[in-house]
Amino acid sequence: MTVALAAAVVLTGAGVSAATPSPSGEKVQVVHVNAKTPAERTKVNNLGLDTTEHGDASGVEVLLHSAADAKRLRDAGFTWRVEDADLAATMRKARAADKAYAASVAASGLPSGRTSYRTLDEVNAELAQLAATYPTLVKPLTLERKSVEGRDVKGIEITTNAANVDDGKPVMLMMGAHHAREWPSVEHSMEWAYELLKGYGTDARATNIVQKTRTIIVPVVNVDGFVISRSAAPIGDFGTFDYEMKRKNCTISANTPAAYRTGTCNANLAGRLRGTDPNRNYPGFWGGNGASTSWSSDTYRGDGPGDTPEVDNIKRLISSRQVTNLITNHTFSNLVLRPPSLLSTGYSPDEPQYKALGKSMTDANSYSNWASFQLYDTSGSVEDWSYWQTGGFGFTFEIGTEGFHPEYQNAVVAEYLGLEPAAGAGKGGNREAYYRMAEATVDKAFHSTITGTAPAGRVLTVSKSFQTLTSPVNQPDGSVGAPVAYQNDLSSSLKTTGGKFSWAVNPSTRPVVAGRWGRDPAAPAQPTQALTNPAGTPGTFESETTTFTIGGMPQYDNFKAEVRVQWPDANVDWDVVIYNEAGEVVGSAETLADPEVALLIEPVPGTYTVELINYDGGETSDWTGEVRFGGPDPANYTGVKEAWTLTCSTTGGAMVSQRSVIVDRGKTVDVGNACKKAKG
Repeated sequence: MTVALAAAVVLTGAGVSAATPSPSGEKVQVVHVNAKTPAERTKVNNLGLDTTEHGDASGVEVLLHSAADAKRLRDAGFTWRVEDADLAATMRKARAADKAYAASVAASGLPSGRTSYRTLDEVNAELAQLAATYPTLVKPLTLERKSVEGRDVKGIEITTNAANVDDGKPVMLMMGAHHAREWPSVEHSMEWAYELLKGYGTDARATNIVQKTRTIIVPVVNVDGFVISRSAAPIGDFGTFDYEMKRKNCTISANTPAAYRTGTCNANLAGRLRGTDPNRNYPGFWGGNGASTSWSSDTYRGDGPGDTPEVDNIKRLISSRQVTNLITNHTFSNLVLRPPSLLSTGYSPDEPQYKALGKSMTDANSYSNWASFQLYDTSGSVEDWSYWQTGGFGFTFEIGTEGFHPEYQNAVVAEYLGLEPAAGAGKGGNREAYYRMAEATVDKAFHSTITGTAPAGRVLTVSKSFQTLTSPVNQPDGSVGAPVAYQNDLSSSLKTTGGKFSWAVNPSTRPVVAGRWGRDPAAPAQPTQALTNPAGTPGTFESETTTFTIGGMPQYDNFKAEVRVQWPDANVDWDVVIYNEAGEVVGSAETLADPEVALLIEPVPGTYTVELINYDGGETSDWTGEVRFGGPDPANYTGVKEAWTLTCSTTGGAMVSQRSVIVDRGKTVDVGNACKKAKG
């Protein structure tokens, strides 16, 4: 069967709703879709196009593979600008630049000196070499489950006396390549390993981190997909059979039509579209917005919560360690993202501290510091599961702005070291951002601590078992089903050496049951304010402006401002864009809805300009509008306190004692003699 015929089969197969492959001669474009609110960006993300995860406050970038993709965007009411008219040509230039760079320098400024992208074999060989070179500082790690194609998922653990995994130190987990085509995520993870190991004993910061924390690095989570992407012969059409652009793993969904189940992961009739997106498969809020129900979509969520080996591997790892801090590296968008990933979830109970830690890192790399939903809604991501269930702080780094794996010199060397043309040039880049996350891992303010005494040769364990519900589960027909319950079993241990111990753990109370962050209003919200419609009516695709003013304390406490514009004729469409006093876009409503509603969260007091765009027919049906204000939602902390079950056992497993321990973030609880038997 020819490639062209195979592509036609994929397009007509049941359940296929992914981006349409490019017909012969049609160039793949990168376009910036105008979507200035999280709700609009979520709508773009739900169209089944090839999303890049690159976005900002004005919109998101997607790949248009064909005229059919463009029509899908247009029919949904979106406009866009072309950022790259021929992505294949750009990628060819990048690979040529990589060859020239590698030939021009003997070693880069990276800790490893690397000059080109690694393969999985090279990653694994270097991990083994680091373990051999630093035997007391490195423990090799092989995760519990093999991939679909039978590969091991490998990593290393870095600390003093690394072989003792039950040492009670706080843990930072660094990961790359959940998404196969995002090669720089692997490189940054590897360079952090070299950073710590080469710096130990010579650099004070690195030495302190290695001594006081345990750093676990898993450079390639999605090993099957990464091997396929890195070894694929470049085609350049970014279509179904351009395996270099594979994003997902190699799981074959039960929903895959029979015609597409045969063949290997790198040679089958569904091409790169077969598989599950690991970073939409984690159980936390699985099944909600921002993940596809279609087996062929690049963001397919999987058949059930956490049903892929890659996700199960990371879930087991985090569940068996006190991972207090986590970074999962991706490309691309110059973003540092934190939970929540769904707007409907509401801010986490740790929002002020979480946001401040994000700012500390973005001050170094000049990325945007966002809650994930500010880009668009997603469900089933690793840090959403990890944070809400364990309490460990987790962030997504979207590295660079140029593509999934652009020029190595820019995406890896410059972004890591903070050199031109990276946004963090002169500020430290991702290297400095990683240091700040590692130093937060040391800082007791970001986790909890259990202290006490215990005889030598005992094993202390903290554990809890519980069920959690996913999101209400979106169905392929557009309906929403009931949430699914899934099991969590958290258990980690400390081997005692006799006398006093100090054990870094996550808070005993899970954030998912602690409630949501908020604040009490300090003044009333501002009264509703009418928008003045200027004289005359602009022509189609033309616009006019008006202004409104947002007041501040002590008179008004405005947590949100809702700009509402409506018109009497249902066949007309006005769009709304809002600018602050600096001329920056801070909100918009550009849908087909009537009224159009643009929401500003925690707006800065001042005068705002509203641009009213006559998108269709406004000459015959003019608009009216108003601004409604609302105060903050008070915090809704539940007051429920959960406990760790603390068990003391012999090395043979015989239980000596057991008790409950409640400890909050930033707090220390002294349990006295942890192995003292209770009276009775």
